Amino acid sequence: MNYIDTLLKGVEVEWKTLGEVADISNIGVDKKINVNEKKIRLLNFVDVFNNQYISNETPTMVVTASDRKIIDCDIKKGDVFITPSSELIDEIGFSAMAVEDFDNAAYSYHIMRLRINDKNLILPAYLNFLFSSSSVRKQIRLKAQGITRFGLTQPNWKSLPIPIPQFSVQKEIVRILDNFTELTAELTAELTARKKQYTFYSEQLFSFNEVEIERKSLKEIGEFQRGKRFVKDDLVLEGVPCIHYGEMYTHYGTWANKSKSFLSKELVERKNLRTAENSDVVIVAAGETIEDIGLGTAWLGDEGVIIHDACFSYRSQLNPKYVAYFTRTKQFHYQIKKHISSGKISAINARGLEKALIPVPSPEEQKRIVTILDKFDILTTSISEGLPKEIELRKKQYEYYRDLLLTFPMNNIES
Repeated sequence: MNYIDTLLKGVEVEWKTLGEVADISNIGVDKKINVNEKKIRLLNFVDVFNNQYISNETPTMVVTASDRKIIDCDIKKGDVFITPSSELIDEIGFSAMAVEDFDNAAYSYHIMRLRINDKNLILPAYLNFLFSSSSVRKQIRLKAQGITRFGLTQPNWKSLPIPIPQFSVQKEIVRILDNFTELTAELTAELTARKKQYTFYSEQLFSFNEVEIERKSLKEIGEFQRGKRFVKDDLVLEGVPCIHYGEMYTHYGTWANKSKSFLSKELVERKNLRTAENSDVVIVAAGETIEDIGLGTAWLGDEGVIIHDACFSYRSQLNPKYVAYFTRTKQFHYQIKKHISSGKISAINARGLEKALIPVPSPEEQKRIVTILDKFDILTTSISEGLPKEIELRKKQYEYYRDLLLTFPMNNIES
C-alpha cells in the first residue's frame, strides 16, 4: 500500500454545501473610471483563470470605485475567487486563492468571492484545489445553464456539495499538491529562461561581430514563390500534404518533414496549387500580429507540400534551416517590419521580403550555427524531447494525483 492509499484509508468525510462553508459574494466592481472615485487595482477574470494563488502583485488593471464598494469588495488572505460564468462551460469554476491581504484593490463583478466561515473546518487552500478536481468540475458542468454564456445560479453555487475530510488530511493533501505545482512552476521558469537564452544566442550567432561576413538581399541569392488560395473546408484526412497559413503560428516550428493537413489530388490539380519542395523555406506572410509575420519553416519532407496564398516558399543555395532560424531573429524582423501593411489582417508581399539582408557565411559555418540552435530548439519547443515534454508529464502526474486525493465517495448525498 502506497503513501496516498494509507493517507486516505478509512478517512471520514463530512459533506457540506458550498453555501454552508463559505460566504458567497459577487457584487464586485466594474471597469468604469469615475473622476470622483478612488483609484484601485482590479482583480479580474483573467487573473483568476491563469493563477492558482494570487498576491498583491497579481492585479494590474486600474479602475475607480466608491469607498463603500472598496470595503464590500475587499480581498483578504484565504479568500478564494472563482469564475462563475463564461462563454465556454469548461471555463466555469476556475479558482485562485489570495495568499495575503490586498492593499488598495478589489475584485471584479465578473468573478465571485468565497470567504470561508470557519477556517478550522476547511482549509482555504484545500477548497481552492477542490475546484480543479474532476469530481467538482463534473458537478459544475451538470448545474451549468445558458445559451451563449453559461453559468450557475446563486442557489446552484450554494448547493454545490463539498467533501470535507479531517483537517490534518486536508493539510497533507495541500502539501502534496503544492509540491507538484511548485515543481511544474520551476520547470516552466527554467523553460522561460532557456527560451531567453536561445533568443540571445540566436541574435549573437547571426550578428557576426568578430569576422566580416558579406550580407546579401534574399532576392540576390534566392527566389520567392507565392502560394495559391485554398480554405480550411478543403482540408481532408489523407491526400497531398499542405500547409495552411494559420498552422504556421500554431503547429510548425523551425523545420518540418510531415504536414498536419492534406488536400485532395483532384483539388490540387484543378486549382493548379503551388508546392514547396524539399529544402525550400515556407514563410508566412499574413496574420493578426505584425511580430509573427515572416516566420519561416524549412520543409524537409520527402515530397513537396502545397502552400497557402498567405505564404511564400523561398529557394536558395543556403542551408534551409539556417534561413529558417534567421527569419526568427529580431535582425530579420526589424528589416521587414517597415514593409508590412497593417489593417484587420497585416501582410507583406514578396518585394518587402526580398529586401531583407541575410549574412552569408560558408556552408560549414551555416551548419555549425544550425547545430547549436537545433539543440536549443529541441530543449525549448520539442513535444517529444526537452522541457516541454517534462512539463507535460508533470502536469499529467499532478492531475492524476489531484483527482486521486480529492475524490471521495458521495454515499450520503445525492449526486
